[in-house]
Amino acid sequence: MSEQTVWNLLSLSGKTVLMTGASGYLGTAMARGLAEAGARVIISSRMLERGAAVAECLPRGESGDHFAVELDHLDESSLSRGFSQALEIGGQIDVLVNNGHEPVGADWRTVTGEQFQRQLQNLTGYFLLSRLFRDQIVQRQTTGSVILLGSMYGVVGSYPAAYEDLCAASPVAYHALKGGIVQMTRHLAVYWAKDGVRVNCLSPGPFPSPQAPRELVERLAEKSPMHRMGTPEELKGAVVFLASSASSYMTGQNLIIDGGWTAW
Repeated sequence: MSEQTVWNLLSLSGKTVLMTGASGYLGTAMARGLAEAGARVIISSRMLERGAAVAECLPRGESGDHFAVELDHLDESSLSRGFSQALEIGGQIDVLVNNGHEPVGADWRTVTGEQFQRQLQNLTGYFLLSRLFRDQIVQRQTTGSVILLGSMYGVVGSYPAAYEDLCAASPVAYHALKGGIVQMTRHLAVYWAKDGVRVNCLSPGPFPSPQAPRELVERLAEKSPMHRMGTPEELKGAVVFLASSASSYMTGQNLIIDGGWTAW
């Protein structure tokens, strides 16, 4: 058997990707990266028009036009409807990127039980959508890749000094959510490996949006070994790697892109 080139391994030509949360600061860049690698991308959003606007702006590759479907990952019935519609549009779904996330602003001082539970519901949505994806891969008798979006704050604690006297602390419910995503990655990977479904986690480190307080960014940069924040395009290669055959012998892993933060 001839050895594949690295470009062939990284190519997503002929693949259809379903991605949640693609209209956000980091999600848009990752969706562009997948499209640039040749994938056909189906964007899911609670607001169809918003998803369609993102799909319209993606570069068109060999795999065809990009589309959007309406899907609320906090609503189980909406998950099923949205996934079925995506499957009908795409004919197949080869890669699932679970990036959708409804945030919570309250920190440990003020968060209510209801807010905490709703934040953890994001994890439930990740699981239910991943299971729908796994089932159609098994039915098609092929292979697929699930990418769950975690965070460096799913493996290390917060950095209180960055937020002190400036803004709310990093939300405790967010840390619990991301830690759960990292662990669920391992659990699903070992159960679904025999089904031909790889499950990996992509965990960004400090990637503050332009709206983040300047002083917060400066404090985070001072703590980082690279003394700077990440830029959205620095996640494009990682998500393409996990989606492609270049990572075909990788499952159950948490790929952390954090400028060295968790190496301390």
